[in-house]
Amino acid sequence: MPLYKPLTPKDINRIDDTAHQVLEEVGIRICDHDFLDQLKAAGAIVDYDNERVCFPADLLGEVLSRAPSRFTLHSRDGQNDLLLGDGKVYFTNGGRVFRLFDTETGDYRLTMLKDVAQTAKLVNHLKYIDSYIIACQAHDLAPQKYHLNDFYHAFNCTTKHVMGGCDSLEGVRQVWELASFIAGGEDKFREKPFFSIITNLISPLTIGSNALNIVHFCVKHGIPVTCAPAPIAGATSPATLAGTLVQMHAEALAGVAISQILFPGARVLYGVVPTIIDLRSMELAMGSVEMGMMNAAAVQLAKLYQLPVYASAGVSEAKKPDIQAGCEKGLTILLAGMAGADYIHLAAGMLDSGNAISYEQYVIDDEVIGMVKRVLAGIRVNKATLGFDVIKRVGSGGNYVTEDHTIEYMMDEFFYPNPSVRLNFDIWQEAGQPDMLRRAGIQVKQILEDEKGDLLARDLIYNAFPGIQNV
Repeated sequence: MPLYKPLTPKDINRIDDTAHQVLEEVGIRICDHDFLDQLKAAGAIVDYDNERVCFPADLLGEVLSRAPSRFTLHSRDGQNDLLLGDGKVYFTNGGRVFRLFDTETGDYRLTMLKDVAQTAKLVNHLKYIDSYIIACQAHDLAPQKYHLNDFYHAFNCTTKHVMGGCDSLEGVRQVWELASFIAGGEDKFREKPFFSIITNLISPLTIGSNALNIVHFCVKHGIPVTCAPAPIAGATSPATLAGTLVQMHAEALAGVAISQILFPGARVLYGVVPTIIDLRSMELAMGSVEMGMMNAAAVQLAKLYQLPVYASAGVSEAKKPDIQAGCEKGLTILLAGMAGADYIHLAAGMLDSGNAISYEQYVIDDEVIGMVKRVLAGIRVNKATLGFDVIKRVGSGGNYVTEDHTIEYMMDEFFYPNPSVRLNFDIWQEAGQPDMLRRAGIQVKQILEDEKGDLLARDLIYNAFPGIQNV
């Protein structure tokens, strides 16, 4: 690791130097004078008239050095903790979509609170998806109750780490109060925070007041956070990949730097969601090969500062689980994984340029992720795996099927797919010609029947938080 490096060392330095030049000479727009005052006091150059902050190189280097190079995204039961910055690659789903593709009806519908619970159950069961991101917007909830409810139902249906975006400071506060209650107190939650928050810069080069307030609350209360820009090459960033990487890198470094000015040592990920627009049609292209390449390059840029990176892969422009979805997802997930990204979001369940999900797609993507993890595991070469003794014993013309060596290694040497079909043609016909999508649908039903949720003491929490709604 890493197995894929789209940038040479010279390329990395040129992009980094230009990003520093952007932060020194162009700066970041911040429309909040309280934060402008705090950044000025820390040594940033502030233009109050234009609401712009520039970061001198010496200040930037000093505050970035405060950010931890390793930290853990905790699971609630300690069984699926994710140690970021340790060379491991973790995958998670994507979130906050508005529509769900229902394979039974062949049509789309709006997402509801029950879909948060159901997708959390899927992720809790699926082997290769390492954490859960709040998957969708609950259209059956009032906005002021969104975050308390969707995080509660996520916590109630999975013990894996939960991450999500919050669109209001009050929403983050509600989730923190809920998590602290579940943990047994604020101090216990701070020690092992089992949820984290996604915020976003606005490309080009803008951070909104709401996002800054959310970041400030998170770092002050020990909640891991990422402030991820989502530049679109040709639309909200330069049409060249290198130019988009310069702007993205400047924006991502600014997010990390501001978090460290607000609270030195805060657990923060270098976050990025770079993609392109198809300039022939002006359609977003999150399944593009260039998205995979830029996210791989982002890993190299983040590692220049030893920062854990929140990267993106696994989206498709396809509107249903089909061949296009498989091609686009497989390629971008593989590229980001082979680059060594610490935490890859959007990698499961996503369709329609990140605007929709499908239950079956979660199962299919779990298999794609499993294959990528097998690639990343590499080939073990040692005396036992070289197999000289068994080769000598079998000799010419024999077979290895019943050998002890085969039995010893059969379960952990190979990746065994589940919804993929591996059947002799005649047996496949006799079985009713099953395909991957149909088998994924069967698996979804089995998981949702087995995973009942109710991992929390419902009555106790409902009494403490009357705003929680049942599904």
